[in-house]
Amino acid sequence: MTLTLFRNATLFDGSSAEPTENACVLVEGNTIKEVSDSSLTAPDAQVIDCAGKTLMPGLIDAHIHVYIPSPALTLPPPPMSYVAHYGARFMQHALSCGFTTLRDVAGGDHGLAMALRDGFLSGPRFFYGGLALSQTGGHGDFRSPDTPTDLCACGAEQQGLSILADGVDACRKAVREELRKGAHHIKIMGSGGVLSPSDPLEYAQYSEEEIRAIVEECERQGKYAAAHCHPDVAIRRCLEYGVRSIEHGTLITEATAKLAAEKSAFVVPTMATIFALKDLGPAHGVSEVGMRKLHQVIDDALTGLEVMKKAGVQMGFGTDLLGEMHTRQCTEFTIRSEVLEPIDILRSATSVNAKLLGQEGRLGCIRPGAFADILVVDGNPLEDIDLLARNGEKLSVIMADGKLVKH
Repeated sequence: MTLTLFRNATLFDGSSAEPTENACVLVEGNTIKEVSDSSLTAPDAQVIDCAGKTLMPGLIDAHIHVYIPSPALTLPPPPMSYVAHYGARFMQHALSCGFTTLRDVAGGDHGLAMALRDGFLSGPRFFYGGLALSQTGGHGDFRSPDTPTDLCACGAEQQGLSILADGVDACRKAVREELRKGAHHIKIMGSGGVLSPSDPLEYAQYSEEEIRAIVEECERQGKYAAAHCHPDVAIRRCLEYGVRSIEHGTLITEATAKLAAEKSAFVVPTMATIFALKDLGPAHGVSEVGMRKLHQVIDDALTGLEVMKKAGVQMGFGTDLLGEMHTRQCTEFTIRSEVLEPIDILRSATSVNAKLLGQEGRLGCIRPGAFADILVVDGNPLEDIDLLARNGEKLSVIMADGKLVKH
């Protein structure tokens, strides 16, 4: 079995604010075998000297959409063959930036997971939720308001992002169908959104009975529910009804942040997409309606990070970038650094996201028994988080599942 020995590293283990100096990490196959603050020897190992560099876990982006090649979410969508090629480009770019794990929260499917497994393309470790669930007229219903009911009344499934499900029975069936197809979690549209054409952003979506039914179906199969939510009212009710992961959480208040912390729930802010849409939205086909809704959240986006930090919320790391804007994935580090310390951002992108995925001790950490997803950074991101915001330029080594992707 292949052995790789990293020597003389400044080690960030995914959690500790104090790095370990002159650390050694021994990798056997795709697993970290040994971690030491003293010298290790392995005669048959490939040796990588990390003097002056920081060794850390591979990054995790917990909110992506690998099958959405444009933020102009209009029907009909591009052919699936085109979308698949876009997905391959997306994943290869993410890996080159040091993201060794992705969580797709609407769209990603078993087919892409199979292609990665069988080596048809290279990319990060992949957790997918299949089609998100949306009520009729909700954030996942991309029919324009002037579309007749009898035209495309099958709903939003045709654009590969979500499926319409109304009523408790329909919601249960939709959850069971996505779990049958291998979904690792189920996402619901819990409020209005920026890019959907007919739902006000500030209102909550889905009834209590529908949300509780979705949560129950997930929990009975050892899965969890995530919910797209911008306004505080939607965040709070989803937390109260058992949702484990709040996506965006943009307009969260102090009281609701405290509730999230009390319930040990996760919130995954997505700053990169908010500011990318502000800069580039109209040029990429975002409507005037979408841009008006964007400005309802952009002024409070960074404030929400401060509120959640103060309340002790488990904040994940997500980007939610669509289409060509996916190349701005690393801007999430820079934007968050306006209000958060580097250690908070690093934990979000490693150990917190690993816990969200149910992979604590296996991903997002450097410890014996963990998967060998490893980065070697030219410098110390605990002091300069911008080192991770340069699209992989400051990464001298990227190891994914024990394989050297960059060295």
